[in-house]
Amino acid sequence: MRAAEIETQVEAFTSLDLEALRAIWRSHFGEPPKLRSPDLLRLLLAWRLQAQHLGGLDHDTRRKLRGRRPTVPEGQQLGTGAILRRDWQGKRIEVVVQSDGFHWNGQLWPSLSAVARAATGTRWNGPRFFGLRESSV
Repeated sequence: MRAAEIETQVEAFTSLDLEALRAIWRSHFGEPPKLRSPDLLRLLLAWRLQAQHLGGLDHDTRRKLRGRRPTVPEGQQLGTGAILRRDWQGKRIEVVVQSDGFHWNGQLWPSLSAVARAATGTRWNGPRFFGLRESSV
């Protein structure tokens, strides 16, 4: 299959529903993944078809992906000793970044999300709560 044919086929995926995408997956690759998102299945299907006919990731890229290091919790890249502050419902929340986590209220926490959850009693994305990310509004 040529690149132009694959491109045409992938473009046709945009108008298909989940069941139609699953049927195409079955015809090419067997049992489809147990996804409920047509968008995600569409992307996976497009990738698999392109990789099958045009080649997948090159050797260097595969090697780099295998050699990835563990991710550093967002916020720790600010450096040890950095202080994050947030006023929440009349209460000041102050977190100190440490090499092994985040210090708040006399305790070491593994992530900013854990601190935000403990401080507010609700689930928060910690980096967003402390202003390290823009809100998605």
